[in-house]
Amino acid sequence: METDQSYQHVYTGSETNVQYLQELFEKEGISSRVRNDFDSGLRAGFGGGMPGQILLFVVKDHYNEALKIARNTFPKDFKNE
Repeated sequence: METDQSYQHVYTGSETNVQYLQELFEKEGISSRVRNDFDSGLRAGFGGGMPGQILLFVVKDHYNEALKIARNTFPKDFKNE
């Protein structure tokens, strides 16, 4: 399995959006991981992160391809970049 250092953040959004992007990435052969800081904080007994905001990471080698897919799929989420 790849180390966390080989993954790069590509998108933050709702669980539904993240799951949809993961499906699109999988079809393109792009490995991804999710991180939910809010849920992790609750399980550990302290607060952290924003409710409903899931972070999506992809293997660095596929970052540009994944970013293009994410921007084309959810352009409103990238307006302020």
